[in-house]
Amino acid sequence: MPAPERIWTAALIVIGDEILSGRTQDKNVAQIASWLNVQGIRLREVRVVADESDAIVEAVNSLRTGNDYLFTTGGIGPTHDDITVDAIARALEVEVEIHPEARAMLSGYYETRGGLTEARLRMARVPAGSSLIENRMSGAPGIRHGNIFIMAGVPHITAGMLDSLTGTLEGGLPVLSAQIGCWVAESEIADLLGATERAHAQCQIGSYPFFREGKTGANFVIRSTDAAALDRCVAALSAALEQGGWPVVAGGI
Repeated sequence: MPAPERIWTAALIVIGDEILSGRTQDKNVAQIASWLNVQGIRLREVRVVADESDAIVEAVNSLRTGNDYLFTTGGIGPTHDDITVDAIARALEVEVEIHPEARAMLSGYYETRGGLTEARLRMARVPAGSSLIENRMSGAPGIRHGNIFIMAGVPHITAGMLDSLTGTLEGGLPVLSAQIGCWVAESEIADLLGATERAHAQCQIGSYPFFREGKTGANFVIRSTDAAALDRCVAALSAALEQGGWPVVAGGI
């Protein structure tokens, strides 16, 4: 029997009072999850924490040891409440230092934009021992320390940082998915779903019920890293639902 596939995992900490207050809607979770999947890495947990040092330290120390990778977004700007670097340095028990390459990048970027002020220089601060993540969108780079990736909170800047990391992280096979749907109450086919998943060990089935047009239905998302196994599971589930009298809609309802 072949050895089980190595599953690479990541966690994400979204940092910011503005997210928790509802003033800002986070868009980074979806784009980071999608990017990680292409890299063959599964996003296993997301935490949203306030701009509080103790909360950030606790989350970092909890998640960095339980996953292959830890990503953070937010709190690396030039203002007094951007405390992510300080908190992560505290979690790692290292000093904060000015990264010379980051300082040079910022100096060049702001040369025609009013110069490198003390506030802007804060964006060159990193936990000691860090390397930089290229930021093609603005002057301030992201930061990598071991398996921790410290990134911007602004989604289009985060996207640029992810692009610069593409292909550089070790991962496994990306997760493939397919969706089908039918007009059926989830409770009526719970046993059928469980039996189908057990019969297709390489696949996972997620059930997502809904109520529309005065009727109850559900969409089923089947996931696997093996395309052939995925196809077999979709076919088996579709056949079982059809046999039970519930017509299937490919792609979902």
